[in-house]
Amino acid sequence: MHSRTPEGCRILVLDDESTNVDVLQRILARSGYEKVRGITDPRVAMETFREFQPDLLLLDLRMPHLDGFDVLRTLRGEVSEHDYRPVLVLTGDLAPEVRERALRAGARDFITKPFDVTEVLLRIRNLLETRLLHLELSDYNRTLEERVRERTRELAQAQGEILNRLALAAEYRDDVTGRHADRVGLLTALLARELGRPESEVQLLRWAATLHDLGKIGVPDSILMKPGPLTAEEYEAMKAHIGIGERILSGSRFPLLQLAGEIARYHHEKWDGTGYLGLEGDEIPLSGRLVAVADVFDSLTHIRPYKSAMDRDEAIDEVLRCSGSHFDPEVADAFRTLVERGDVLKLEEMIDRDQGLASGMIPQEVLLEE
Repeated sequence: MHSRTPEGCRILVLDDESTNVDVLQRILARSGYEKVRGITDPRVAMETFREFQPDLLLLDLRMPHLDGFDVLRTLRGEVSEHDYRPVLVLTGDLAPEVRERALRAGARDFITKPFDVTEVLLRIRNLLETRLLHLELSDYNRTLEERVRERTRELAQAQGEILNRLALAAEYRDDVTGRHADRVGLLTALLARELGRPESEVQLLRWAATLHDLGKIGVPDSILMKPGPLTAEEYEAMKAHIGIGERILSGSRFPLLQLAGEIARYHHEKWDGTGYLGLEGDEIPLSGRLVAVADVFDSLTHIRPYKSAMDRDEAIDEVLRCSGSHFDPEVADAFRTLVERGDVLKLEEMIDRDQGLASGMIPQEVLLEE
């Protein structure tokens, strides 16, 4: 732990005259400074500096091999601009241009040789007190930054839990497995990745797609849970869930919720224009085209109050058969690739591995990005 008194700070003296080094070490020792090291060869200055990590450097300007300006120039590349590490220059040269050059190179103060003991000690103490204030401020800033990071983590976790509960609230209305939202989210992300979308977009889709059916919380149970076909009136009421979901999710400044609102509105569109809103082809946002495949495949392969589950191979064939009519052909081709690679069969395993919605751990950068 770093000392919090000037006397406990580390001081390095660099002067090619051993007499000057000895005198300064004795003066400092008598004044209570406990950690003082002196060297006379500037060629070992940086090695010593790195090992000793002084809080203050007393530096002679006129030295053989490397002069004080060379040392200052090297220090500038060694010490971060945010790390206040003062240099007190020892010089017998009173020329203004020498002082100006030293200040430009990073020196903080000067002592003129031959020096006055009282003046030396006062200047040393002043520089060390400034150094300690800088360290205290740095510690405070680190503590504050850690608190901000912790608070940000807590906010992200709270947001994640809220989003998870929204998704679960929607899917528990008509999904006996309780994992429909997770499976749709993960399959959507895999399809997007297969299409070469940026990983940041893939992650947004992974979680935004879980909210695709949020609007179903506004649809009566008598319609959602009806075991038989819907009447025309009931079908219109069911279609209303896309608008309900969009309204719930709209108006956010966060890309995750903006994308979720887009998905809620467009995931029932069909490539040939026969979907809920009548959009066709590229008029349908990519997010809606991706979720359409993921949602339909998962719905086909799982039981619902109004239908039994379809065999997985039959469901795969059905999705591929609808390429170009219900589904974007490119997305259907990406689905085919995932099937051939075996990824579609591993959705539950992948969800178990990352815990999916149950973990409440949507990545922080996805939640808080604006």
